[in-house]
Amino acid sequence: MIEGSIIQVAYVVRDIEAAMKRHWEVCGIGPWDVYEFDATKVDDFVYRGRPADHQALLALAWSGGMQLELLQPVSGYCIYDEHLEKKGEGLHHVKLFHADCAKAVADYARRGYPVTQSGRFDQDEHYYLDTEKDFGYVIELGNAGRIPGPDRRYPT
Repeated sequence: MIEGSIIQVAYVVRDIEAAMKRHWEVCGIGPWDVYEFDATKVDDFVYRGRPADHQALLALAWSGGMQLELLQPVSGYCIYDEHLEKKGEGLHHVKLFHADCAKAVADYARRGYPVTQSGRFDQDEHYYLDTEKDFGYVIELGNAGRIPGPDRRYPT
């Protein structure tokens, strides 16, 4: 992978089942790997400087060489809930690949874009940055590390 390249585009939705079905039936995007995401599965899980306790559903699918992600908040409170309150459903973030996430996070922080939410899912690091004011969406930094198999797939 090329350093700084876009590896994922993600959308926040209220109903992940309906969103997966729509993408599959209308656009042929899928199948989807579905994960139940919470503090029991994510190490170093942080939301705005405090230990995160939210739960979310995420669904991942490939379309060409790009990963598409759907995110549905379930409980607790996180940046996905913030997005739904401010903007409703839609584009949430674009994920950029960085082999050394700590260095990339420090570089972005020096430019005025601190981390709002972060964690590590198996070997996959993720750092959401406070970029909406300048970009209109969140930039996520990630190392494209290994993740476990999904909790389920859609369609089955």
